Amino acid sequence: MKRLLGTLILFSMFLPSGWAQNKKRVAVIDFDYATVRSSVAAVFGTNTDVGKGIADLMVTRLVNDGVYSVIERKALDKIIAEQNFSNSDRANPDTAAKLGRILGVDAIIMGSITQFGRDDKSQGINGGALGGLTGRFGVGNVGKKQAKAVVGISARMVNTDTGEILAAVEGKGESKRSGLLLGGAGGSDSGAGGGGYNMSSSNFANTILGEAVGQAVGQVAQQLDGKAASLPTHVLQISGLVADVSENSLILNVGSKAGVKVGDHLGIFRQGRQIKDPATGKVLRTVVTKLGDITITEVDDSSSTGTFAGSETPKVGDAVQNSQ
Repeated sequence: MKRLLGTLILFSMFLPSGWAQNKKRVAVIDFDYATVRSSVAAVFGTNTDVGKGIADLMVTRLVNDGVYSVIERKALDKIIAEQNFSNSDRANPDTAAKLGRILGVDAIIMGSITQFGRDDKSQGINGGALGGLTGRFGVGNVGKKQAKAVVGISARMVNTDTGEILAAVEGKGESKRSGLLLGGAGGSDSGAGGGGYNMSSSNFANTILGEAVGQAVGQVAQQLDGKAASLPTHVLQISGLVADVSENSLILNVGSKAGVKVGDHLGIFRQGRQIKDPATGKVLRTVVTKLGDITITEVDDSSSTGTFAGSETPKVGDAVQNSQ
């Protein structure tokens, strides 16, 4: 009995990760920060894209939590550039859903930054002041005066098929101590935060503002993790052609860019006769015959290879689609 139990445990260690958990695929787009833009400028001294910084931190947290399969930033940025996805689209669920369908993800995570900056309890802040958040934001003494940082985030999970908002969560972070708002934060990598500040750096995380950001992101990520089980699965539609046939080994003209993955089971179909309207000559329908299925064993960007099993040998030009 002990030997059998040990064998089962050892076997389970080598099971593909997908057997243990079928993770939902999500993408996180840059958060909108229009409502706190003036506060952000006061903190950093310039218009800094904190929405991108928050999104990057959210991706890191979700990846570490391991509940979702998260699309990498480079793939997301490429699609955004190709689709001319503007900053104004950050708060548009319909546009986000379209982006999600192109990426083939189950949901898009988007949101807004509702609070960002310092919450001063003392009076007589020198320099100009901007109204907002829970206190007043001094321009002249930003980063110098002792203060408490406050950050608020609202996030939504959007169904990529319908644009429906599946979940809406909020997170709020407050520094547990008073101190310099940014202090020595900074770094040469401005990709995550812009304006010379890397919001993913340990320097930023150790400031009171970084502490508040971390708390807010953590709260939102934890709530999103709890929504995974209720998230509908998006079925990515694969459509391609057989490019080569060698006995039962087929090469297809679709690969990872089209969403094909190793282990996928796809159908191979052959187009038959067309039924036309005798009055207009318009094609009413095409008779299609399923030849069998292919199990994908290798994938690159634009092609894939698999093993075919079916009643009739496929030919170059036969169609490949989701198995029906």
